[in-house]
Amino acid sequence: MFRRYLHGQKLKFTPERAMMLDAVLRNTGLFEAERLVEELKQLGHRVSRATVYRTLAHLQDAGICRQVFFDNKQSYYEVIAGRQTYDHLICIETGRVIEFSSDKLKQLRDEICREHGFEPLSHQFHVYGISRGAKATSRDDGPVKSTKR
Repeated sequence: MFRRYLHGQKLKFTPERAMMLDAVLRNTGLFEAERLVEELKQLGHRVSRATVYRTLAHLQDAGICRQVFFDNKQSYYEVIAGRQTYDHLICIETGRVIEFSSDKLKQLRDEICREHGFEPLSHQFHVYGISRGAKATSRDDGPVKSTKR
């Protein structure tokens, strides 16, 4: 899939791109680009941040992974090719992200799409809130800070 995309863009499937593809596909959940850089360096690969970000952009364009934003501070990536995609619960106090999958949500998505004559290819569902753990901490530390989204 990645080779076809690169060929269509008149780009080469280089050893660096092969290494990046392998590293990305090893991730089973959300991952950060910076963490990927560090993992590659720990494995002894010499890789620049620019190469990682550029290759992640190609992998997104090829439909292998997607970038997921939860706030303006941090973006994550997840592999979507050949894998079940997940929706997310995001705690605005702790930054904790819980991945989940719901057949009911997919059925509702499909029903809404049918009503509007739309064929769904994918979706992203994010719920922002305050987790149980953050509520417990806020009871001990005072009121919970609220941010509107």
